[in-house]
Amino acid sequence: MERQSTYTATATIDEHGILTSWSEGAERLLGYDSPAVVGRPATALLAADGSTARRIVAGRERWNGTVPLRHRDGRLLELGVLAHRRTSAAGVTDWLVVSAVTARQQPPRGEPLEEWTFLQSPFPLAIFDADLRLVRANRRMEHALALPEAAVRGLRLPHIVPGVASEEADRSMRQALESGRPQEAQARLGPQFGRTAVLTPLKDAGGRVHAVCLSAQVPGPDSAGRSRPSGEIGVRAGTAADQARAAQELGEVTVPRLADVMAVDLLDSPRDTDEDSAPGTGPVVLRRAALRVVPDDAGPAYGTGVGEAIVCPADSPPAQCLAAGRPLLYETTDPVVTEWAAADPGAAWLRASGARALLAVPLLVQDSALGVALFGRRPGRGDFDPEDLRLAQEFTARAAAGIRQALPHRPQGEGGAPAYPRARTTTMALQQSLLPHTLPDQAALEIATRYLPAATRAGVGGDWFDVIPLSGARVALVVGDVVGHGIRASATMGRLRTAVRTLADVDLPADELLTHLDDLVLRLAADEGSTDPAAETAGGIGTTCLYAVYDPVSRHCTLARAGHPPPAAVSPEGAVRFLDVPAGPPLGLGGLPFEAVETELPEGSLLVLYTNGLFEAREHDIDEALDKMFAALGRPAKSLDALCDRVLTALLSHRPDDDIALLVARTRVLHEDRVAAWELRHDPTDVYRARHLVRDQLTVWGLEEATFPTELMVSELVTNAIRYGRPPIQLRLIHQDSTLLCEVYDSSGTTPHMRRARIFDEGGRGLLLVAQLAERWGTRHDRVGKTVWAEQSLTAG
Repeated sequence: MERQSTYTATATIDEHGILTSWSEGAERLLGYDSPAVVGRPATALLAADGSTARRIVAGRERWNGTVPLRHRDGRLLELGVLAHRRTSAAGVTDWLVVSAVTARQQPPRGEPLEEWTFLQSPFPLAIFDADLRLVRANRRMEHALALPEAAVRGLRLPHIVPGVASEEADRSMRQALESGRPQEAQARLGPQFGRTAVLTPLKDAGGRVHAVCLSAQVPGPDSAGRSRPSGEIGVRAGTAADQARAAQELGEVTVPRLADVMAVDLLDSPRDTDEDSAPGTGPVVLRRAALRVVPDDAGPAYGTGVGEAIVCPADSPPAQCLAAGRPLLYETTDPVVTEWAAADPGAAWLRASGARALLAVPLLVQDSALGVALFGRRPGRGDFDPEDLRLAQEFTARAAAGIRQALPHRPQGEGGAPAYPRARTTTMALQQSLLPHTLPDQAALEIATRYLPAATRAGVGGDWFDVIPLSGARVALVVGDVVGHGIRASATMGRLRTAVRTLADVDLPADELLTHLDDLVLRLAADEGSTDPAAETAGGIGTTCLYAVYDPVSRHCTLARAGHPPPAAVSPEGAVRFLDVPAGPPLGLGGLPFEAVETELPEGSLLVLYTNGLFEAREHDIDEALDKMFAALGRPAKSLDALCDRVLTALLSHRPDDDIALLVARTRVLHEDRVAAWELRHDPTDVYRARHLVRDQLTVWGLEEATFPTELMVSELVTNAIRYGRPPIQLRLIHQDSTLLCEVYDSSGTTPHMRRARIFDEGGRGLLLVAQLAERWGTRHDRVGKTVWAEQSLTAG
């Protein structure tokens, strides 16, 4: 009977506040069956003003607290609920609302010493009963969840931390209950948890299991919430006295922590990754240095043994990994993997282990490639994620250092330093400092990027990309390629990137922006030529650039290019095409016009920007490269990052001879329910109407707290447009997740300026007031007229 006294009520609510699902527990709790409530506003069940609830959850990802609800028979129920905001891969947002209903008494507390140990343990601890419902959580667990025990007591783990990781841990807890043996779940429950959870069955004196204790791993303080290998493990993987032992230790620290099976294959002699004759044009000869499987059953079925030679074709994963000089991720169903596994005895371990995912990581020490480490995961285990990739790179780097110690040392430079090309290192450091390290927050596009420096001694080039948020929820994308290589090309790239950001900030149209950039390149070339006549291209003459602006409200994308390769677009159905954007001349020629075009992109479309290094492969022509790119883009991918890797893997069989910048963006749309626009009369009395329209719209959006500052800003902007501008006058509000944008358009081209008003002046304070109330504000000019806009944050205060 006790088990039946506890149950969970769940419901889901879409972003418009409409109930979309209703569980049996919710029906039992409030008396309404599913047909009676699904499709109705959730506020109809509240025994309070619904606008208050909307204000509470606005801008949050999770909320917990007490909610007054009305039972079907009229009773008032004060319930503790936990609500999670979820966004699907398709961009659909809803709320999962859960409440645990229990008549069970609080479990008895233990002896003081035992209680102190549980509560003060440095590890997150939680106890789940035989129904896998939480009954106890210590302070460290409360801190990791950012929830008090009382808010989650009686809930199952998937309702406390929704996601695949918690479902995996929940299944492991069930196994611990049924088997009576401890289990280990490779599941990271959140940023405050490590990657492993230990699940211990709690038994009475007679051996009967009554509950399960979940003990979560704690990430190190130096990894920003990520699990970092301990110093002991890092040393073990990197200080072995010989190659074989270093490779074996790499297997010991990564299996099963990172993979279910792994192999280390080494080159007979280190290969200089800075050689002009980069690898990848022929077979690669490797020697098996280590093979490790969990459980440790590597018998004859696993093929090539330690110490035996392996010949890997040029298109095999190990050869591709060495050629690219970076980690590569494969599904074992990929044709390149299946063909290799079927034909190469060195890949027998992959077939025998039943792995479904393969991660290949090169063993690199500065400019030397020593070999490759291959990691496999069997079905039932999660995919390799960015954290796994970071750990794999760190482990292999330490192992490579240990392997390198057993090899003859390279020639030394001054002061005992290795004689590596320092100019290239300096150029790469300069280039990396100029490229964006993180992408800015914006809601219009989902974006993934890749940057691969050239492998030649000529040095890295001046390719660059950027993502620039603009007013009106729009986003600018730019990709450019400065001619030449080395420090001067990288420095010119930095100047041009800064210029593009400055010109974009004043909302210049795409074709005008390229015209200004063309003038800048001419001036740079003149300055460079006056001091060094031999450096006629150092100022950037011949540089190519593509500039695109996407508007999530209209779904229109405006593009212009200066001699740059055309962008590709992929429809939501997978159809790939090049956008017809006039080529325009490269920058620095002067006097020739640029032309902008506008195209509509449906929601979920892909926009692909790149530099020409992507197609400068040695072993295939341009038509073959285009076919490969179209085939890679047309297939569905788990993520944009996976799509970027697929494109690079399809087109590159060796480290590139020219820099490559790749930017892939998936379009999102701000639908009509997030945008409101009105035509206003050129009459001062319409200012009152504008305030009234804004007040009503913010009430519909549940943003009543933003009404006062927004009304003030709209009053000032509309007044200025009526007093100093010309009709037509338009007012528009845009509601994004965390920002509210108000815009006022009029057909006058006069730019408003903030001025200093004296004490007895009757005006002159409007824009000053707007500047104080808004996070940022500005003016953008259209072909006819201008728009003055002001953006305020919905999460600040």
